[in-house]
Amino acid sequence: MKLKREARTLKNKAIASLRRGLEVFNGHDDLGRTESVLLHLQHSSEMLTKALLVQKAKQVFDKERGIAIGLDKALNVATSNGYMTGAQAGAIRAMDTMRDAAQHWMIVVPEDALFVSARALLTTLDEVLVEHFADTLANNLPLRVLPLSTTALPSFDVLVDREFRHIAELLAPNKRARDEARGRIRTLLAMEAHVSETVKVSERDIDRIEKAIKDGTQVDQVFPRLIALASNVTGEGPTLRVHFSKRDGAPVRYVSGDDPEAAGAIREVDLQKKYHLSPTALADKLGLSLNKCKALREMLDIDNDQANMMTFEFGSQKHPRFSDNALRILHENNQPEIVEAAWQGRAKRKR
Repeated sequence: MKLKREARTLKNKAIASLRRGLEVFNGHDDLGRTESVLLHLQHSSEMLTKALLVQKAKQVFDKERGIAIGLDKALNVATSNGYMTGAQAGAIRAMDTMRDAAQHWMIVVPEDALFVSARALLTTLDEVLVEHFADTLANNLPLRVLPLSTTALPSFDVLVDREFRHIAELLAPNKRARDEARGRIRTLLAMEAHVSETVKVSERDIDRIEKAIKDGTQVDQVFPRLIALASNVTGEGPTLRVHFSKRDGAPVRYVSGDDPEAAGAIREVDLQKKYHLSPTALADKLGLSLNKCKALREMLDIDNDQANMMTFEFGSQKHPRFSDNALRILHENNQPEIVEAAWQGRAKRKR
């Protein structure tokens, strides 16, 4: 497969960081190991995501600032254009969120949580290489037989339950282990990125969850997103693959970060970041007039799905905003015959 020059360079950087990250992961020195693994694997996923966008002739530079876009924006472009699935982007976002906590403050990642997160990321990177670069991870790694593991890999729900109980023990009176407990809370919050595009771990979230755990709140109320998350491990050895998927769980409420209510189930999220497209911006990205875009939205029932649209109220003014999911659905249906059918249908309804 012929790659564009910059795409080839970015892909090579991604493979180099991946190899370095795996070398540290399999090393025997535990000092700084977790942080190094997170840094290298996050950089690998960012470089490969941007290599993908360059290969697909998508813009990877912010026109106003003149610098490369961040990983979060790159993933939005990749998913809205159908180059990646939501689950694949989630594996990258989870790694990015953990790396962010490790680089800017501190995080405690249990060994099995580090393994399952890293393996889910490797599964995603391999799938991207196969689908878009006609390549595989196996072609870029030396031939090796994996060493013996000294710990068994638990199911994801067992992992979450075990960590939750361990955090509660660390927060018990006279334990003097609060920093470790909060570091483990950051890891669990970061793993919510598998099912949410807007996870940002803030100290206010940590404070709220710490108080909820001390008050004896149950795990399904403190981490409803994680309870709704399942890991599917298939294969063994070189064919081992880890996918995360969402299952039915408790609903999640959203409040502002300054809300005084100390409920662990409440997560601070920037909804304006998720729903960032105005009706005009949405139409511009599709190359449609505002009215034709609205007709297509009506035909596809975009506005009635909370995953696609949210209305923000500022005083007496109401502003509808749309997510990348809405853009992806509209993009898939942005064909002349479908748009014309939507336009004619809207005209009939008006008459």
